[in-house]
Amino acid sequence: MQMGHALFDLSDTTVLITGSSQGIGLALAQGLALAGADIVLNGRNLEKLAAAADALRGQGAQVRELAFDATDNVAVKTAIDGFEREQGAIDTLINNAGMQHRTPLEDFPVDKFEQLLSTNITSVFNVGQACARHMIARGRGRIINIASVQTALARPGIAPYTATKGAVANLTKGMATDWAKHGLNCNAIAPGYFDTPLNAALVNDPEFSAWLETRTPAGRWGKVEELVGAAVFLASNASTFVNGHTLYVDGGITASL
Repeated sequence: MQMGHALFDLSDTTVLITGSSQGIGLALAQGLALAGADIVLNGRNLEKLAAAADALRGQGAQVRELAFDATDNVAVKTAIDGFEREQGAIDTLINNAGMQHRTPLEDFPVDKFEQLLSTNITSVFNVGQACARHMIARGRGRIINIASVQTALARPGIAPYTATKGAVANLTKGMATDWAKHGLNCNAIAPGYFDTPLNAALVNDPEFSAWLETRTPAGRWGKVEELVGAAVFLASNASTFVNGHTLYVDGGITASL
């Protein structure tokens, strides 16, 4: 039992989670803190970031805040380099920052398409590269990118989002291909339909929720805390030979017609 527990122990590790002032990012922060990790929260809204950090500290977590815009390459590099220099190593990065916009493809605004690309995929490149440079120098590190059930599937009205999440999975493979030789483990988690602020419009739509419950073998929306186990696994010594993998946590939706 002790050996099994040690495999998943994140004590003495520091985890940076982008977009972690709410939703999936905050839930992962809570769960990884319970596994022993020190948490670095990231976001652009300073008030929301501070409130999330205070809430975690109230639960006994060790938390620091690192505000930067993940879509701004210069800002990302400045923030990551500064943190590594002044506060210590980032052992695990979780690229969670993301957005959604729903419009039929023939009417999809160009500015929203470009914003989706920047938020959902450029941010993964920016923060992943900035952290990896330090991890490579140390010969170890973990990068976990948040993909989506839309990495494998599509629905009407979200084609650009689907494109970005497919890109996240392939960038994850590329990270593993380039960086595994340096001691990095680079993987992705692909959530199914979870009750989050990003999905509030769908959660509050009785027709959609009824469809989802029928479509998903588990018969329900996912709860954000159900993503924690996958994140702990990929951040821990339980997954030392797992690389370039996308782990679907989706209630079986990608397994069933």
